[in-house]
Amino acid sequence: MKKLIQILLCAVMAAFLLTGCGSNVSSSAPADGRLRIVSTVFPSYDFARSIAGEYADVTILLSPGMESHSYEPTPQDMIRIQNCDLFLYTGGESDAWVDDLLSSLDKPVNTVKMMDCVNVYEEEMLEGMQEEEPSGEHETEYDEHVWTSPKNAVRISRAIEKALCGIDPDNAAFYQKNADSYAAELESMDQRFRDFFAGVSKKIMVFGDRFPFRYFAEEYGLECFAAFPGCSSETEPSAATIAFLTDKVKSENISTVFYIEFSNHQVADSIAEAAGAKTALFHSCHNVSAQEQKDGATYLSLMEQNLNTLKEALR
Repeated sequence: MKKLIQILLCAVMAAFLLTGCGSNVSSSAPADGRLRIVSTVFPSYDFARSIAGEYADVTILLSPGMESHSYEPTPQDMIRIQNCDLFLYTGGESDAWVDDLLSSLDKPVNTVKMMDCVNVYEEEMLEGMQEEEPSGEHETEYDEHVWTSPKNAVRISRAIEKALCGIDPDNAAFYQKNADSYAAELESMDQRFRDFFAGVSKKIMVFGDRFPFRYFAEEYGLECFAAFPGCSSETEPSAATIAFLTDKVKSENISTVFYIEFSNHQVADSIAEAAGAKTALFHSCHNVSAQEQKDGATYLSLMEQNLNTLKEALR
């Protein structure tokens, strides 16, 4: 992988130098002097734009509706990363390409790796979950969906603030003020989840889908069941998994089976129909759809949506 990235990067840079101003990718800073921040996924993109405000041009590598687990960088993406002032990424399985790319660049790039900002958990195999097909040597895999806990979102935002203040000390007071305000909003969101769950007697969630919510579940003391792990590439659970989740919904008298964004929710629909339940979207915030982008979705608005969904499902 590293050798392939090096070849691609060299080829792209050579083409870039030959075409000069005819290229679609600029090698110089924005004309307005703003910082260039590039993020792999939506949460860090949204955190950065909330803190950097008008002093940065913040972009995301994922197109609206794109599934991050299957993303591979394009040659243009590589140049965007090389030329940025700050690169934000998750770490983990989905970003396996990042370390190779960063080590292949001509110059160091300022980075914030979200998984380095928090205490990470191993990818969890929940009871009844579809087993993954073995793929050679077993390595410990850590759950990369660290932002699903608002408390972790605060920690990541503070790391972005620190990086921005180091890169652009002249505007440090601006970044600190924005970060303080944003952290207060995240803390408020966290407290609202805590207040809600304090009044729930049976804190059980069933996902007829992947499960990218371990950090959320650990934060609020939830018991969860799901068809697949968070980064699973599987789409068809076994009959045993379907039967287990259906029985769980029935035996616990659960009203709602959840699915995640960009899912066809066929598994959730099947479980819900068999158990006499309904289904609902629970958003992991990994990325947004074109419509959500058009509507101005933010991490906070999506988490607010999740809270409202829980109020209907667990009341």
